[in-house]
Amino acid sequence: MSHFMLALDQGTTSSRSLIFDHQGNIKGLAQKEFKQIYPQPGWVEHDANEIWSTQFGTIAEAMANAHVTMKQIAGIGITNQRETTVLWDRKTSLPVYNAIVWQDRRTAAYCDELKAAGHASLIRDKTGLIIDAYFSATKLKWLLDHVPGARQKAINGELAFGTIDTWLTWKLTNGEVHVTDVSNASRTMLYNIHTLAWDQDLLQLFDIPAAILPEVKPSSRIYGVTGNIIPDSRIPVAGIAGDQQAALFGQMCTQPGMVKNTYGTGCFMLMNTGERAIKSNNNLLTTIAWQVNDITHYALEGSVFIAGAVVQWLRDELKIIRSSGEVESLAAQVEDSGGVYIVPAFAGLGAPHWNQYARGSIFGLTRGSSQSHIARAALDSIAYQTYDVLKAMEADAGISIAELRVDGGATVNNQLMQFQSDVLQTKVIRPRITETTALGAAYLAGLAVGYWKNIGEIQEQWQADKTFSPSMDAARKAELVHGWQRAVKAAIYWAGE
Repeated sequence: MSHFMLALDQGTTSSRSLIFDHQGNIKGLAQKEFKQIYPQPGWVEHDANEIWSTQFGTIAEAMANAHVTMKQIAGIGITNQRETTVLWDRKTSLPVYNAIVWQDRRTAAYCDELKAAGHASLIRDKTGLIIDAYFSATKLKWLLDHVPGARQKAINGELAFGTIDTWLTWKLTNGEVHVTDVSNASRTMLYNIHTLAWDQDLLQLFDIPAAILPEVKPSSRIYGVTGNIIPDSRIPVAGIAGDQQAALFGQMCTQPGMVKNTYGTGCFMLMNTGERAIKSNNNLLTTIAWQVNDITHYALEGSVFIAGAVVQWLRDELKIIRSSGEVESLAAQVEDSGGVYIVPAFAGLGAPHWNQYARGSIFGLTRGSSQSHIARAALDSIAYQTYDVLKAMEADAGISIAELRVDGGATVNNQLMQFQSDVLQTKVIRPRITETTALGAAYLAGLAVGYWKNIGEIQEQWQADKTFSPSMDAARKAELVHGWQRAVKAAIYWAGE
C-alpha cells in the first residue's frame, strides 16, 4: 500500500489541505474560506474555532479527492499564516477572545511608545525584528490587558498562547501537545534567535508570563500523534514552519544566497543566509528559516504589503476588470505604462521603507492615460516593490543574486514575470509545482518520519516550469526604476505633511 504526506496550509483567508505523493505531486486538494472580522478600523480578527473547523473539514475532503485512507498517511506537516495570535483555556480548549491577525494595527500606538522609549535596538538585536504591530508580542499583551481575568489566569498557568501552528497542533493532538517551531517563534518578538530560547528581558518588557508559552522545537520532528479526533488513527504530526519559511524550503532554497519570492496578497521575499544571522542595515528582517537535523538556518526577509491585492483593487473598487485573470490581457494592450506609476501603499509601505503612514498614489497621468496604462502600472508596481527588496537584500548580504525562484498566484502572469526579470536584470524561475508552501511543510514532516531519506533526495524533485531571462536594455531599465523611485519619494512626502 503506497503512503502519502498530508500538508495543512492554514492561510489568512482560507484553510487548505493537500495530499502529496513521494515524487512531490499533488494527489488531492481541498480549500475552505472563513470569515474576516473587522470590529473597527485597523482591527482584523479571526474565529480560532472556525479556523480549526475549516481546516479539519478540508482534511477529509482532500483525502476523498485523492482516494486515500487515513492508514495511508505517513505524517502531517503544518504551515500557517504567521504572527496571528491565539490565547485559549488549557482545560476547555476554548479561546478567550478572537485570534488577532497579523494585519491588525490596534497596537500601533503602543509600538510608537516602545520606539520612543528607546527599545528598538534591544528588540532588533535579540529577535532580528523591527518594532511593529505586525508581530505577536504586542497582540498577546493586548489580550492579557483587555480580556477580563485573562492576566490572572495566565499567571496561574490556566491559559495557553500560540500562533496558528500551535493552535492546530493542540487541536490535532487533543490538547496533548503545546509546541511551536523555531520559525514561528522567531516571529513573536519574544524569542531570542541567537540563544534559541524565549527571552526573559522581552517577557519582562511586554509583561508576558512564561507559563503560557509553548515549547519551541525544530521544524522537522515528531511532536505528537493525532488524538481521538480521527478514529483508529495515530498519525505523527511531524513538520511545522511559518508559511514564508515553508515556501523557502519547498523551493529548495537550501543553500546560502538562494532567494524565493512569493506573490500573494502581498509579496514575501526570503534569502537563505545559512547558519549566520545577518543583521540588516536596510530595514529587512532577520528571521529563522528552519531547524533541521539540529542545524539552524537563518534568512533575510522583506515584505511587500500590497501585491496581488492591487489587482483585486482594480477589480472590486475601480471595476476596470471583471476577474483578476483579465488584468494580463488589458495590460498587454499597451507597450508600457505610458509614464504612469502606481504606488499601492494602501496599508503603508513595507520593506525597505517601513512607513506605516504612506498611502496609495498614482503619478504621471496625462489626458492619454487609459485603463490599460493603469492596469500595466498596477502590475509593474509589484515588480518594482520586489526590486526594492531585492536590492536591500543584496546590500545586506554582500552578494549579487544569480536567480529568483518564484511562487504564488500572480506567477501565472507571464507578462509580470518577464517584466520582473527585466527590472531585476536577473533570471526568474517558476517551478513546475507552485504549491511550494504546502510542499515545504510536507517535506519537513516527511524528513522527520523517514518518508524521504534526506534533503538531497528531495532536491532532485525540484523542477523548473519556465525561466524568464532579461530582455530589456540597461538604460531603459534604469529610466523606469528612476521613475518608480521618484513616485515612492513623492508618496512618502505626501504622507509626512
